[in-house]
Amino acid sequence: MIKIRYVEMADKLFWYQLDKHLPEAEFENKVKTKQGYVLLENNVSVGLLRYNLFWDNVPFCTMLFMDEKARGKGYGRMLMNYWEEDMKKQGYGMLLTSTQVDETAQHFYRKLGYKDCGGLIIDIPCYAQPMEMFFVKEI
Repeated sequence: MIKIRYVEMADKLFWYQLDKHLPEAEFENKVKTKQGYVLLENNVSVGLLRYNLFWDNVPFCTMLFMDEKARGKGYGRMLMNYWEEDMKKQGYGMLLTSTQVDETAQHFYRKLGYKDCGGLIIDIPCYAQPMEMFFVKEI
């Protein structure tokens, strides 16, 4: 049985097993603002999605991640669909997400109807990474 719900404080240990980038204060903010979801398989947490508001008014998926044992089961698509429907109910009409050019997630987002809409290159030595590709979708 699959269940998707908003992230709760009780999810903290699970969350940080998959998401090594989120500061602790921001995790608490995600719980408070309901800007994160957990996907459970048979009442066991196996995936997460978090987002924020780009320009303070456009939902931007900043992380979608599944535990290794849960990959390839369509759960990423389920989480994205759930998020898209939630954002639509809240009155948003456009969504953003991104991934690095060297990651295969770009193909996943395109299959879900997201369109390429630009990129960001960071070449400051301590922060350098491959180009970040941005995707947009009307909902």
